[in-house]
Amino acid sequence: MPKKNPKTPAIKKDLDTSLGESVQVWLREAIREGMFQPGSRIREAEVAAQLNVSRTPVREAFGRLQADGILILTPWRGAQVAELDRNQVVELYAMRQALEGTAAALAAQHASKAEIDLLFDLLERDNTEKGDARHHADLNRQFHQTLYGAAHNRYLVKALNALADSLSLLKSTTYEVKGRSATARAQHVSIANAIRNHDSVAAEQSARAHIESAEQARIKLLFGDH
Repeated sequence: MPKKNPKTPAIKKDLDTSLGESVQVWLREAIREGMFQPGSRIREAEVAAQLNVSRTPVREAFGRLQADGILILTPWRGAQVAELDRNQVVELYAMRQALEGTAAALAAQHASKAEIDLLFDLLERDNTEKGDARHHADLNRQFHQTLYGAAHNRYLVKALNALADSLSLLKSTTYEVKGRSATARAQHVSIANAIRNHDSVAAEQSARAHIESAEQARIKLLFGDH
């Protein structure tokens, strides 16, 4: 079970956000934070009771998440968090390479001093703070989110956030692979240095190499080979 649960979303009674959309946002965050693991069932009645809503908006949210490939709906098991096979994992990381490489290149052009300082602050915390694999994985997520924001491209950030939903369908964290934490940090340093030096080519190359390395760790973790 996760250490913390996602907060119940505020129900906005306006024309911009429906009740079903609010439930959908909550469910996406719950899956990202590990409240619902890949392959696990999500019961409509339990979600409705937890959020104090009727089953109708929950059913609407389930349908939207099914369309996005996040949930699988079957007559005999109801809603189930999707799991990715090996080919899907390879395809997912190919997209990560392309998008994060682009984000790093743009960040080298557009990152503010405050954003660059935050990248290095997160690197220092990752190097000095003690914690388990999930703690360092959380710092890793913060580093990548800061990188995305530093690209200053709203459409790229939207694509990367959509990709994050698919990444949430992968069990565990690559930081559980022996030596991955130190390797990832060294790669993050290379990315951050390139951004600080405003070297778009080096930033993109470093980011792509980092994601390729992450893919290898993920394949090893999930399937036991390279």
